[in-house]
Amino acid sequence: MNDRASLLAFSALALTSTSSVAQQQKTTSVVLVHGAFVDGSGWQAVYDLLSNVGYEVLVVQNPTITLEGDVAATEAVIAAAKYPVTLVGHSYGGMVITQAGTNPKVKSLAYVAAFAPDAGESAASLNEWPAEPGEAKAPLLPPQDGYLLVDPVKFPASFAADSPEALTKFMAVAQVPWGLKAVEAKITKVGWKAKPSSFLIASQDRMITPSSQRKMAQRSGARTEEIKSSHAVMLSHPREVAAFIESADR
Repeated sequence: MNDRASLLAFSALALTSTSSVAQQQKTTSVVLVHGAFVDGSGWQAVYDLLSNVGYEVLVVQNPTITLEGDVAATEAVIAAAKYPVTLVGHSYGGMVITQAGTNPKVKSLAYVAAFAPDAGESAASLNEWPAEPGEAKAPLLPPQDGYLLVDPVKFPASFAADSPEALTKFMAVAQVPWGLKAVEAKITKVGWKAKPSSFLIASQDRMITPSSQRKMAQRSGARTEEIKSSHAVMLSHPREVAAFIESADR
């Protein structure tokens, strides 16, 4: 091959590569909001999968001290996003995205084994919904100095029974305390009433009962999927969670 032919071939290859990247780039930003007792690092596998298919993915680090502070942290990340946002919340993160979901930049909401409250409800009041036979509630220790923790001995089986035991034992001792001001705060704005919503129900959840998740999903009118998973579904089923979030991008 002569120099001119080599140059043409190289240019064609570069153009094809650039075109492929351009086609892959999404025009939605995904903002991931973690729940109580953990931080945003639990989203890493989902972050990687969504980033690899062209999404801008941003992760909120909630202090989980007050709902107001967590909503403010989420609003700041929404403001930094390049594109309209699919706002995703796991567990208590559902409280946060419900309150922040009325932001004009948010196009859709995705609840992942999460609370989906109505106006006037709190995480505490939703946790009072009765469990059905065979279900279990979060094994919370009594409040101490204004914060809640999960019983570390029961954490692995309750929070992430289908994840590696070494990981869940570490998570149990590395818990982020959940402030009672966040637990008891009542929702004043309801994003799912204004934006298209999707709900991924974890049928083996032992933190937020599956029956509660089904009821919240039904009343919100959310597009609903169900997966056989523990509460920490993003750890044990990251591909399914990433696919669910993609389907919520609408």
